[in-house]
Amino acid sequence: MPVKYGVIGCGAIAQRRHIPECMANPDSALIGIAEFNQARCEELGKQYGVKSYCDHKDLLKMGEIDAVVVSGPNALHAPQTIDALNAGKHVLCEKPMAVTREEARAMIDAAKKNNKYLMIGLNQRLMPPHVRAKEILQTGRLGKVLSFRTAFKHPGPEGWSVDAAKSWFFRKDQAFMGVTGDLGIHKADLMRWLLGQEFAEVSGMITTLDKRDGEGNLIALDDNAFINLKTNDGVIGSMILSWTNYGQEENYTVLYCQNGVMSLGTDPTYGVVVDYKNGERELHKLGAMSTNAKQVASGVIDAFTRSILHNQPPEINGTEGYKSLDVILTAQEAAKAGKTMKISA
Repeated sequence: MPVKYGVIGCGAIAQRRHIPECMANPDSALIGIAEFNQARCEELGKQYGVKSYCDHKDLLKMGEIDAVVVSGPNALHAPQTIDALNAGKHVLCEKPMAVTREEARAMIDAAKKNNKYLMIGLNQRLMPPHVRAKEILQTGRLGKVLSFRTAFKHPGPEGWSVDAAKSWFFRKDQAFMGVTGDLGIHKADLMRWLLGQEFAEVSGMITTLDKRDGEGNLIALDDNAFINLKTNDGVIGSMILSWTNYGQEENYTVLYCQNGVMSLGTDPTYGVVVDYKNGERELHKLGAMSTNAKQVASGVIDAFTRSILHNQPPEINGTEGYKSLDVILTAQEAAKAGKTMKISA
């Protein structure tokens, strides 16, 4: 039997990734959707031939649903996820999983209490170049990672969102975080996973430079960030985030290791390039990384479906989501205080 899904929040991420990926997987089936925008809700329900509701609690009453994707505004992630878990559904929640540490812990507790899986949609771990990079690091041939730099920069969510510049992404009460919550959470999670270490210290500058909402007003959320990080094993690195890169999207990582340098997403042909200090070079041609301009499968629905069918907890679980969220929340606090701060997770 396929895993039967409901989707709560049917904006861009649901329409461009979660719903199509659910439909494309032979082991999953879309049963219903919930979307507070009534016109959008009815239109998508007809388009996919599924039941549609404006209230997510009505969707959760559908007994045939096994799992729910929560993909609306950040502020709704925690309450809707907890509602779904309490209704006996597994949950795949978009990132950031919550807007506070307390909310994130409550989500983890609800999953444990109801004996249901909670996965967070941190898809950068699943991108082919990043998977290969992890494999190379695990061989040990590059030696210890000493430092890194990583960046995620694009023109902003208005070009992606179905509501353009009127999107919830630009509303502080719904998003709570700007580029740090949108792109920074991906990078915090990716680097934790690649390095196999936790971040212990963070500092940086987080600010608003240029991004404006549909009325032409400067947004009340961060649109740029320069963040410095140190792991519990002494690896240091930098993270650059931007919603004001008005050229081609950038999503790259460079790892400086004892025996060479590994570059991810820096070459248009080879997703992973390894330059060893002895002069040897490895070129790895792999599947593409998904971007706002070029959509490829994220792999999150496939991974979550496998977890449910095989009764195996998802790797990118609530605890992983919490640790990556804590990095970003601490970075925000450190930037506001103008000092380096310890990360508690």
